[in-house]
Amino acid sequence: QVHLVEHGGGLVQSGGSLTLSCAASGRTFNRNAMGWFRRAPGKEREFVAAINWSGDSIYYEDSVKGRSTISRDNAKNTVFLQIDSLKTEDTAVYYCAASMGLGVPTGRYGYVFWGQGTQVTVSS
Repeated sequence: QVHLVEHGGGLVQSGGSLTLSCAASGRTFNRNAMGWFRRAPGKEREFVAAINWSGDSIYYEDSVKGRSTISRDNAKNTVFLQIDSLKTEDTAVYYCAASMGLGVPTGRYGYVFWGQGTQVTVSS
């Protein structure tokens, strides 16, 4: 079992930046690929970014590519997501997730453990 808790959500003005963190506890963290997903009001949960255990394989969803950075600190069992140049359409509940399989999934079904989510609201 991996327990995940997100932090860092809140209200941010358009154009601003935000860094989310996800603290993991439980079984070994540093061999899991980790992902960030989000669910906007009225929409399905969508992939945002993912990172492998060593941090050298990273993927981003197109709408955040170039203005987002996913990273991890295995010593602290924490994964981060920084989003710059925030837009109102980035408003969503953001979830981190842990994969137990091989590779770096970009689909929600590749992840087994999920956090409760943290709300990010971007005002215009």
